[in-house]
Amino acid sequence: MGDFVSIARRERVAILTFDRPEKLNAIGEHADCDDLVTALESLNADPSVSAAILTGAGRAFSAGGNLQGMKDRNGIGPLDSPAATRANYRRGIQRIPRAFAALEVPIIAAVNGHAIGVGCDIACLCDMRIAADGAKFAASFIKMGLVPGDGGAWILPRVVGFAKAAEMLFTGDTLTVAEALDCGLVSRVASADTLMDEAMALAQRIAANPPKTLRMAKRLLVDAQNMRLDEVLELSAAMQSLAHETADHAEAVDAFLEKRSPVFTGN
Repeated sequence: MGDFVSIARRERVAILTFDRPEKLNAIGEHADCDDLVTALESLNADPSVSAAILTGAGRAFSAGGNLQGMKDRNGIGPLDSPAATRANYRRGIQRIPRAFAALEVPIIAAVNGHAIGVGCDIACLCDMRIAADGAKFAASFIKMGLVPGDGGAWILPRVVGFAKAAEMLFTGDTLTVAEALDCGLVSRVASADTLMDEAMALAQRIAANPPKTLRMAKRLLVDAQNMRLDEVLELSAAMQSLAHETADHAEAVDAFLEKRSPVFTGN
């Protein structure tokens, strides 16, 4: 991994941090995309991780893309021709939503400050969002004469609904944290001092559940968004048949009947 995303651990919870505060955690290089993708893939590969938090160092979650890089035509944005630019998006920023789509670990965005452009979309790719009371959100691509090249037209409506996504994308307006809460972009607001404590408390409640089944529940919930009911039912039956055979399911049943707290082992 590079120097853009740092990873810390607290028991079964992984904490991912965009760690370039002097640049407001903007994403401008392929190495930045690689770093985040590698971090997400490492969560999938580690069965001891049951939940994750994504946040930013300093005063921003992520300010989005690097405008100077766009002007200079280097990095993850425009190159010397439309064909080259199209390929550049595919091998760079578009790897991020694919990595989130493949992630089996529940992940919380702890939005500590501005989440602008691709920064807003990355927050929306997380399963849950908690924001500090000074955070701001914007799908501001149109203000720069651009469309969301990172998949934002797919991502945003799934979080706030089509009409609100249209308003955000077509105006490029910035939302206060109160407005973000009102439209469901975030589920709760915390003070800057308690943001990570609240995110960690939620992550630990998630991570307290059976690890294998938790990952199956995440996979089922994500995949069901793009499946017909009969397909969801088939996938649910297949996953449930596996869940019934886990030692953690047996432990949960025994603990309930014996009126004690379960002890899950991940088996």
